[in-house]
Amino acid sequence: MDATAAALLGAGLAAIGAGLAALGVGNVFASFLEGALRNPGAADGQQGRLFIGFAAAELLGLLAFVIAVLLIFR
Repeated sequence: MDATAAALLGAGLAAIGAGLAALGVGNVFASFLEGALRNPGAADGQQGRLFIGFAAAELLGLLAFVIAVLLIFR
């Protein structure tokens, strides 16, 4: 396997990570909404954790995307 094929294979695998970040973000919001509907009084206290979880999942997705772009256009 030559270096170009290996780089494109690695970029494809990194793109999978970027796609899975969308599932992570959806899971974060689904869990928040489930908890907020069960206990509406505690929803305001959990909103900060919601944004931290969203930011962490989105950061991992963006990092995977940047790795994929770097592997393609190096």
